[in-house]
Amino acid sequence: MRRFGEALESLERVVASRKGGDADRSYTSRLLAGGVPKIGGKVTEEAAELVQAAAGESDDRVAAEAADLVYHMLVLRSEEHTSELQSHSDLVCRLLLEKK
Repeated sequence: MRRFGEALESLERVVASRKGGDADRSYTSRLLAGGVPKIGGKVTEEAAELVQAAAGESDDRVAAEAADLVYHMLVLRSEEHTSELQSHSDLVCRLLLEKK
């Protein structure tokens, strides 16, 4: 879990560094320039692709779609300015509830 957290933090830093960047050179900058409507559309698309993959595709495909969804969710969170502490505490609460 620690490595996953470190990977998320690293990805968050990359996303933050793309804010205000050249949308012609960076996919993340293009998403951010499109705001919530553009990013939200991608989150919806990637969630649907993950569900489709989980319904019968390979484990590699499921993992790839899950990674795409996590990436787009981080971009959305960055746009919405949700604090890292709030997001992480929400995740921890959900994990604890799952264990009950």
